[in-house]
Amino acid sequence: MNLDYIVREPENITPSTTILFMLHGYGSNEQDLFSFRETLPEDWIIVSFRAPRTTQFEGYSWYDIDFNNPENFVDVPQATESLTSVLESILKIINHYGITEGKTHLCGFSQGGILCYALALKYPEMFNLVACMSSYPEEKLLTDIVKDKKKLEKLRFFISHGTDDAIIPLEWGRKAADLLYDLNCYFTFREYMSGHGVNQKNYMDLMDFYSK
Repeated sequence: MNLDYIVREPENITPSTTILFMLHGYGSNEQDLFSFRETLPEDWIIVSFRAPRTTQFEGYSWYDIDFNNPENFVDVPQATESLTSVLESILKIINHYGITEGKTHLCGFSQGGILCYALALKYPEMFNLVACMSSYPEEKLLTDIVKDKKKLEKLRFFISHGTDDAIIPLEWGRKAADLLYDLNCYFTFREYMSGHGVNQKNYMDLMDFYSK
């Protein structure tokens, strides 16, 4: 499935241009994280995907959520289908721009962050900097992740979570630290005095992460 997306292109694109892919959260759209482009490096390609499923109030989602049943919080077949669509779209876009030596980064919020964990840990050689905000690593999507330290060493994670998140509990978010520590991945884990969102300090730390 080809995903809809919006893109900001730099003036010059070469085989070594950096590209950042963004995945929004449940009920949002491709414009959400795309607003970050104003403070991201000007020479990057910024691609923000729109999730394939529609929700109420003209939003979109990567998969359905059962808010009343934590055991079925994730519709695994739908999430797996979305993962495949994102991966295919990423490969197609990288190929379209002829990027053969550039770095590929990920940025995901909430549901989008959950998919970013799965993408990065399943295909670690493809990615470099990975930001997962207000999300958590979903075990049901991580059944076949790479555990070879050599293949994971290029990844750098930035994990952020609000201490008062009422949608995805902080305890779920903290699972990321345990998982990434066990995998010997490089990561930064930050907690902020906020709810299910990105406050100013979180945003500044995120930009600092991408500037490295």
